[in-house]
Amino acid sequence: MAVHEILKMGDPRLLRVAKPVTNFGTPELRSLIADMFDTMKAANGAGLAAPQIGVDLQLVIFGYQSNVRYPDAPPVPPTVLINPVITPLSDQMEEGWEGCLSVPGLRGVVQRFARLRYNGFDAEGQAFEREAEGFHARVVQHECDHLQGMLYPMRVKDFSRFGYTSVLFPELDPTDDD
Repeated sequence: MAVHEILKMGDPRLLRVAKPVTNFGTPELRSLIADMFDTMKAANGAGLAAPQIGVDLQLVIFGYQSNVRYPDAPPVPPTVLINPVITPLSDQMEEGWEGCLSVPGLRGVVQRFARLRYNGFDAEGQAFEREAEGFHARVVQHECDHLQGMLYPMRVKDFSRFGYTSVLFPELDPTDDD
């Protein structure tokens, strides 16, 4: 397994719309997923999208038991989500702080759907669906935005609530947010 370089905001590959995965259950796909989990863990991430490591596929991973970048966030089940579809379960929106491995050292407040259903496929091509709310729903929406060429700063509405993590959250270890 390998830890990949995470592309940073400004790299044009982060602005592309990713292509659907068509070949499931292959050694290449399994290896990519394992590398993505290794990369996410090495960077203290809550999730990672394939475009963030330069792979133009509709594939996201997310999940953790606890996360130093989001110490108050509840656990999110480790998930491989391929060719995702998100369906809001209500019009209710929630504001919350977000960061991104492709936008290191910064955080901003973003509005997201509070409750949603997501469905897609696992690595073997088995369809599944799950409902999520709160931070879990936020992580899903954030990661799936990457598949549409969207980074969270593009969703920030109030730039008085966008800035450096070290200033906004001095209690967090700044090396955990690089």
